[in-house]
Amino acid sequence: MLKIIPLGGLGEIGLNMMVVEYGQVVFIIDAGLMFPEEHMLGVDIVIPAMDYIRENRDRLHGIIITHAHEDHIGALPYLLKEFRIPVYGTAFTLKIVRKKLIEFDLNKYVDLNLVNPGETISIDPFEIEFIRVSHSTIDGVGLAIKTPEGVVVHTGDFRISHNADKMKNTDISSFARLGEKGVLALMSDSTNVEVKGYTASEQEVGKNLERLIVAASGRVIVALFASNVFRIQTVIDIAVLTHRKVIFHGRSMEQIVTVATELGHINYPPQTILDIKQISKYRDDQIVVITTGSQGEPMSALVRMASGMHKHVKIKKGDSVILSSKDIPGNEKAIASVINRLYRRGADVVYSKIAQVHTSGHAHQEELKLMLNLTKPEYFIPIHGEYRHLVVHARLVEKLGMPRENVIVAEDGKVITFDEDGGRLEGRVQTGRILVDGKGIGDVGRSVLKERRELSEGGLVVVTMILDEETGVVLYGPELISKGFVFDAATGYLVDDAQCVILEILEDIDPGSTTRIEQIKKKMQKALKQYFAFTINRRPLIVPVIVEV
Repeated sequence: MLKIIPLGGLGEIGLNMMVVEYGQVVFIIDAGLMFPEEHMLGVDIVIPAMDYIRENRDRLHGIIITHAHEDHIGALPYLLKEFRIPVYGTAFTLKIVRKKLIEFDLNKYVDLNLVNPGETISIDPFEIEFIRVSHSTIDGVGLAIKTPEGVVVHTGDFRISHNADKMKNTDISSFARLGEKGVLALMSDSTNVEVKGYTASEQEVGKNLERLIVAASGRVIVALFASNVFRIQTVIDIAVLTHRKVIFHGRSMEQIVTVATELGHINYPPQTILDIKQISKYRDDQIVVITTGSQGEPMSALVRMASGMHKHVKIKKGDSVILSSKDIPGNEKAIASVINRLYRRGADVVYSKIAQVHTSGHAHQEELKLMLNLTKPEYFIPIHGEYRHLVVHARLVEKLGMPRENVIVAEDGKVITFDEDGGRLEGRVQTGRILVDGKGIGDVGRSVLKERRELSEGGLVVVTMILDEETGVVLYGPELISKGFVFDAATGYLVDDAQCVILEILEDIDPGSTTRIEQIKKKMQKALKQYFAFTINRRPLIVPVIVEV
């Protein structure tokens, strides 16, 4: 029996991780993160729960990485801390992975295996062919997984592009070849299934960027995703054409450019590149800055420029700022804030709502139809997306003639099985999300998030008391101290009345009770919350500190 088990990425954007198993052999496809949702206050990143992998650690034979985006590699260091298994990927992907592992002091312990597009690896009984796909970063691959039950195609993140350089295009001939031989199941990227038509070409975006940069009278600052190597090269080419110097700025941008240059994916005349410290030595119309911060990330290079906090770049009238990226859901307010600040400082700002300065790396509807028609699968499994994306993709495929019983819509944890009886959902495994907060992994749970939310909404009230252990008499307090919940002159009665509420609770509890302190704390929290909610409609977090002497 062949089993395919998504541990993340089916029901949300990001967190991509999938287990494939047959008999005693298990391998993993991708290990991604997602960025915290609004209610996850203080959380840095979210990674998939790895309970199922832990239960099957003796059967693990490796992990395949489809491309170098964080939603596919971000959880890899946390996986490899615990499971020392071989990693397979393309050259650019492995270079980025290696830099990430160095940060976690894991580089020397991990077995990284280079696989070029078009090559096949063996994880017996699986034969896995790497197929080049076009995406918004380079060296992305889809996978043709040859199993005892048939061939399963995993598209990875892809789009159908038509570049003059075939090495930048999705290898549709290989997908067609698989379709002619027979494909058991197609697992296809669903991220942009709601968008009709085709993705805009990078050439069209390049023409628009060139028009904007040629027309700019002052400095040009282009903010984009650091992993978008194609776009970085496009901006460099335009800078050379317009006799401008290029500055790469932002830690991730500088890292990606270094790696891509080493591998020959980025090329430029050496005299074209400047250090950010040299910017003042050149006229404004001689400068193009390629920077990070397109998502309004706190303390990113663009945010510091917009806030007037940047050491070398002070935004001024005549500057042109181009946000050559899409808004990741959840970042809209931060991005709008950056745009407003840039306008206030006199810059001309161009973003996707004004001009076509970005194109997606994810296939639109017509490209998804083409992938289905190329591979001609017996079964279809939508992957990568929120639940609505999976359902819309499933319905699209049904309209093209796929029998409904052959379309398998799964979510994280659902087990997809294939055997002589066909394909189906059969059971589920434990999945979940692990919250990473600083160096803490998984120690922030619902109760902590609830307390953080209460703190953010209602503030904090600390009640301090010292009691006589034998008699229960109050020796000190109750003293109330607030943070984010202000006791001022106008509401001074609140303190007196709150103290009365606390003293009434003390009178109702037997001094000889062995659980007296816990009873006081529990009743105090409930009573004070009710009191503050009734009197001023606020709900602070109540923290009792009670000491017996």
